[in-house]
Amino acid sequence: MRATVKDVAALAGVSPKTVSNVINGVVFVRPETRERVEQALAELDYVPNLSARGLRNGRTGSIALAFPDLTTPYSAEMSHWFVEVAHERGWAVQLEQTGTRPEREGELLLRGKEHLVDGLVLNPTSLDESAIVGTESLPPLVVIGEVEQTLVDQVRVDSVAAARDMTEHLIGLGHRRIAVLGSSGRDFDTATARARTQGWSEAMAAAGLAVDEGLRWSCDAWSPAAASAAVTEALARHDAPDALFCFTDSLAIGAVHALWSAGLRVPGDVSVAGFDDIADGRFVLPPLTTVALDKRLFAERTLELLAARIAERDRPTELVIIPHTIVARASTAARR
Repeated sequence: MRATVKDVAALAGVSPKTVSNVINGVVFVRPETRERVEQALAELDYVPNLSARGLRNGRTGSIALAFPDLTTPYSAEMSHWFVEVAHERGWAVQLEQTGTRPEREGELLLRGKEHLVDGLVLNPTSLDESAIVGTESLPPLVVIGEVEQTLVDQVRVDSVAAARDMTEHLIGLGHRRIAVLGSSGRDFDTATARARTQGWSEAMAAAGLAVDEGLRWSCDAWSPAAASAAVTEALARHDAPDALFCFTDSLAIGAVHALWSAGLRVPGDVSVAGFDDIADGRFVLPPLTTVALDKRLFAERTLELLAARIAERDRPTELVIIPHTIVARASTAARR
């Protein structure tokens, strides 16, 4: 006979309501209590009746998670932690790729409104193009990333401060001509690119260093291939900078390749830094200096906000800033 919630509650020494809270993952349960309940669930081989549970509480046990591009290492690592943390809360995750197509965000919002998922996590690249603008009666939703908005809950890194900190780190190494890669351009413009460019500009200005168009390099995608092509083109038009701050580690990997192809040494001729601390960046040669963030913490705080929003639709919106650190590795060195 299949075990029931009451059976699990009796074995764990808690109420059936506490068991339901652990299974649903919406209400906070003390870690030691959660552990007893999870042990009882495993011991009894408890299998929830998802269809019956959905009829009772109007929930599906699923959320949707969307990134612009699921092929990037950053999106892959973030998706990993979101799935792991969601499963700890008893949620299944539906993954989607929105790219530059806001209609896909619209489809996800409709899925939430029709209660096909309990909540959404979206990563729009630009608020102007996002489907959340102008949409009435939004479902439970958390935005991740740098778009400036107050419509819904949001979790992000302070990209302006992080870019400023990295630029100051490079200045502290003696670099004066510091270029950036990934800045907004004719074919590419995102809130993240604008924020990180602003942080770089602020640090350069504070140090009395020149900020000109010859140091602000853009590319049509944040990928190694696009970065390599952009750096090759920039080097054909400008002298090599002292240092190159790339707005993602993937861009930095492409930049190192282009510098090597041009006969320039990293960091002997040009120091290179990235952003995101992806695993690939730690194992390239030379290992990348980068802006690091705790990706698991990012997922945890996002899903905490989403659970709270599902439980209380009318609560005030919150903005959570995830801390960052500068991790110095061999791709940067003091200017000789």
